[in-house]
Amino acid sequence: MNRKKHWDTVYAGKAPDQLSWYQDTPRISLDLIEQTGIARDGAIIDVGGGASVLVDHLLALGYTDLTVLDISDRALQVARHRLGDKADQVCWIESDITAFAPQRQYALWHDRAAFHFLTEPADRAKYVAILKSSLATDGFLVIGAFAADGPVRCSGLDVVRYDQQGISEELGASFRLLGETADPHKTPWGVEQKFAFFSFRYLGNDDGH
Repeated sequence: MNRKKHWDTVYAGKAPDQLSWYQDTPRISLDLIEQTGIARDGAIIDVGGGASVLVDHLLALGYTDLTVLDISDRALQVARHRLGDKADQVCWIESDITAFAPQRQYALWHDRAAFHFLTEPADRAKYVAILKSSLATDGFLVIGAFAADGPVRCSGLDVVRYDQQGISEELGASFRLLGETADPHKTPWGVEQKFAFFSFRYLGNDDGH
């Protein structure tokens, strides 16, 4: 399957607030990011951020070093148009996360959208390798995924569901779990989708990096 074509089609077919994952205020993500205590000028990347309004809220809170990565240029254009002149304050990257070549390190990696769609072990291994090369030692990971009792498909695709043990096993010993937060997300049409958020501290790569 061509992932980029799939997601461009999704965003071309519906407005962002008609998509199941839409949030007008991403409260759990914002709370978990603030709880890490990273500086307002700390580098944050939102993976699979697409048309999400998380970046709007982070700008409003005074965070100044923001990157949004998404496979769909259509999704990124929605966000850039919404932000207007403020879009120039954000670094926008169009890339499949499994092919992302980071040019810098980040203090915090946020993902509510990408990891649970990686159903192939090889793709998950690529993701984790890129995550490790992207995060500074002692940096933070805030990752949201469909919970163990959440839906098995989303947007016509299979997903992988996670609990603490499952996500920790995927990430490996370089990541120390800080906590889990349940998110019984309501879609715009009122259906509950159970997400779980996990916060981790990155201890440094297994090879001593």
